Amino acid sequence: MAKITLKNLRHSYMPDPQGPEDYALKHLDIDWEDGGAYALLGPSGCGKSTLLNIISGLLMPSDGQILFDDQDVTPLPPDQRNIAQVFQFPVIYDTMTVYDNLAFPLRNRGRDEATVRERVLAIAEMLEVTDMLDRRAAGLSPDNKQKISMGRGLVRNDVNVVMFDEPLTVIDPHLKWKLRSKLKELHQRVKATMIYVTHDQTEALTFADQVVVMEDGEVVQIGTPVELFERPAHTFVGHFIGSPGMNVIPAELRDGGAFFQGQNVPLEGAVKPGTDGRIEIGVRPEFVAVGDTGIEARVNRVADVGRHNVVEAMVGDQKVSAILNGPAPAQGDKVHLQFQQSQTRVYSDGWIATDPAPQEVSA
Repeated sequence: MAKITLKNLRHSYMPDPQGPEDYALKHLDIDWEDGGAYALLGPSGCGKSTLLNIISGLLMPSDGQILFDDQDVTPLPPDQRNIAQVFQFPVIYDTMTVYDNLAFPLRNRGRDEATVRERVLAIAEMLEVTDMLDRRAAGLSPDNKQKISMGRGLVRNDVNVVMFDEPLTVIDPHLKWKLRSKLKELHQRVKATMIYVTHDQTEALTFADQVVVMEDGEVVQIGTPVELFERPAHTFVGHFIGSPGMNVIPAELRDGGAFFQGQNVPLEGAVKPGTDGRIEIGVRPEFVAVGDTGIEARVNRVADVGRHNVVEAMVGDQKVSAILNGPAPAQGDKVHLQFQQSQTRVYSDGWIATDPAPQEVSA
């Protein structure tokens, strides 16, 4: 396994890039610790697959370095980087048995049959496919084929990193949770450095210890799932993570405070000096309450999603969502919205611009 460092990394598919808009990856400095579980999360076209191809050696970056355990591997081809990759579509040999599919990466590297058998049986047990070892892979269901594909990536114990490129895309929704939990279990057991690429927030947040959120070739935040949810560093993170996403509402700064529709909105902390540009207030629907006082609004619609109600209210022409665990008002009702102060913050041109609330010190 290896610590992976991306240093001053940029990439353009153009022969002579002139500005930031010409780069698919604009500037990346990232450290992934040995044995960690990481996710690259973002919409299609944000640069996730480009970055994965650079790490694997399929693509040479325009600028910067890739280091494995502080050794520069930037010029090395894929076969010299000692990596394993699991793709969107299962990569297995249909004419081989499950056993031979799992054994192939080891036999290809000249391992003796005793070692091959030991590793294949161990991985098969982890994947719960021991009873399939003698079956031909052609007859497996899609989820079991992807299990075998994952197993081929994990069967070697000498790889620097195992990379997963949207491995659950072709899996039926009702089976995805099983494979997600299985993959998390596998990471905890084999302790390999793993990087998981996805556009699905549920997959990223349930698998990774640290999530790298990307937009338009840039990293907008790196953090734990809790950090990304509770304190988005950028409005994109607030929008992309959560269902529904964070309320981002236009505001103005004056007299040291933030105002929405003319009303002063209490914030988590002080607005950073010099804050200007496009000013917005961000607060997640989970931290919006409906009460007798607060910002006046009218209920536009209510969605009962089983565990709670999602209320969409209009403050003038601005939509604000709230998640309520108890009784919900009816469509058309006049209500008052209250924002939880510790979870309400200002964003300037998309970036967070308030200091976090001071921590209480116990006596």
